[in-house]
Amino acid sequence: MADLLEQGLAWLDGMRVKHASRTVAYSRGAESVEVSATLGETTYEVADEFGTTVQAKATDFLVSAAELVLAGEKVLPEPGDQVRVTVGDEVHVFEVMDLGGAGHWRPSDPHGHTLRIHAKLVGTEAAT
Repeated sequence: MADLLEQGLAWLDGMRVKHASRTVAYSRGAESVEVSATLGETTYEVADEFGTTVQAKATDFLVSAAELVLAGEKVLPEPGDQVRVTVGDEVHVFEVMDLGGAGHWRPSDPHGHTLRIHAKLVGTEAAT
């Protein structure tokens, strides 16, 4: 018998890609792939050097796990990977990062069809 929940989640991921995403470039070193990503954010807390808790926000990229293919291999996000988002005449460069010990990505559904990748803005470039 088919798992209706898994089928429904796969359908929802397809609808997210079709109606609520934009094309971004995901890269690791010299390898790069264009993926459909939905932008989001995660708020997290970290302690500074004085022990004070500071609240921060990370930009999240929700991508289909099946699209994350580099050099012909399906991969999972790694810290230091970059995501480039074109905004007008600029390209915003984000770096995949750990959220204060909570990890740098997590599945967004029980079957791992969609990954939520945490990143921070590290710079901008001129769009070409």
